[in-house]
Amino acid sequence: MKVLVQKFGGTSVQNEETRIAAARHVQSAVEDGYKVVVVVSAMGRDGDPYATDTLLGLVHKEDSHVGNREKDLLVSCGEVISSVVFTELLQSLDVNAIAMTGPQAGFRTNEDFGEARIVDMQCRSLEHSLSNLDAVVVAGFQGVSSNGEITTLGRGGSDTSATALASALTAERVDIFTDVDGIMTADPRIVEEATIIDSVTYQEICNMAYQGAKVIHPRAVEIAMQAKIPIRIRSTLSKAEGTLITVGSDPGVDLEDRPVTGIAHMSGLSQITVRGKDYLNLQADVFQEMAKANISVDFINIQPAAVVYTVPDERVEQALNVLQAKGYEPECLSNCAKVSAVGAGMTGVPGVASKIVAALTKENIQIFQSADSHTTIWVLVKGEDMKKAVFALHKMFQLEKQNNSATNDD
Repeated sequence: MKVLVQKFGGTSVQNEETRIAAARHVQSAVEDGYKVVVVVSAMGRDGDPYATDTLLGLVHKEDSHVGNREKDLLVSCGEVISSVVFTELLQSLDVNAIAMTGPQAGFRTNEDFGEARIVDMQCRSLEHSLSNLDAVVVAGFQGVSSNGEITTLGRGGSDTSATALASALTAERVDIFTDVDGIMTADPRIVEEATIIDSVTYQEICNMAYQGAKVIHPRAVEIAMQAKIPIRIRSTLSKAEGTLITVGSDPGVDLEDRPVTGIAHMSGLSQITVRGKDYLNLQADVFQEMAKANISVDFINIQPAAVVYTVPDERVEQALNVLQAKGYEPECLSNCAKVSAVGAGMTGVPGVASKIVAALTKENIQIFQSADSHTTIWVLVKGEDMKKAVFALHKMFQLEKQNNSATNDD
């Protein structure tokens, strides 16, 4: 059987208009001969009655004693409600469909409540239903542990649900429907000239997602990459093809002419510098202390006489207190932003870093830290310079003019 997975986010199922548009995509796929697995998020966003943040707001109080286990029970209701409402709509359009919870669909996870990881997919019941029906609507973002505990998959969980199902069912493709037309070369709120990227590699979109682009969660992309299942990012309210995420590069595109595919950004960071005489112990000690305090660190530079790294602004006070308690005198630069140039074509191509430095220097933007990999170059700048930096790099690499077809479906 020919299987297609379609995932609809909260804005795609938030009201009758968007739900009907979403249902039409399912109906069209069924008419094309697909068996469709539909993954839905909770309806709407914070403030809407059944949205995840709204449900959490019921117990997020100063004197609340509700633990993560109970929170998972609560927020899992949002996707279940959404799956039933959407199933009823499909049935009204003569699409033969049923609803399933994440556990019923086969998601088996560990018991890391709120951030559970999928450990197995047991989809026999789902496959049986799919063989007799047009579509199965699955509540995303959730699973069950070996002890029968309801769990949720954390940020981007419904994206992860969709690609995990696609991998387990050997689907032809995953379509992620959202409120944008596809993945863009930069945030259009910063760069008006930003354009839709026709296609990107898995590695490129993973890097863009990790560096702040929020269209799809990188964990979901990694699952699809391992199974070599293409993903399309599409608009619920449009028939446009959107952005294709897949493996490899198009032989017709000279990647040296397109070393950078997109510009991503992440604000709200603080740079911490710690110096010490016992360099080897300094390096181990600092990061062990951050790990003990469960503080996520990023953008790490290790120097002979110091370690430099970033933490989220909301954790910087705690990080500094931890370091000072160990006898260090850390230096801190708050309100920073990381701006990243991402592109598979920069591998082995000289001059990309120099263009980045030149573009930022021209705009009098100070670089406090930099790092690079085969497909990404990061710079740390003042938060107030972030928008100007994104615009400058987008212009330097002429992303608004490029032919953005960099990959083919394999």
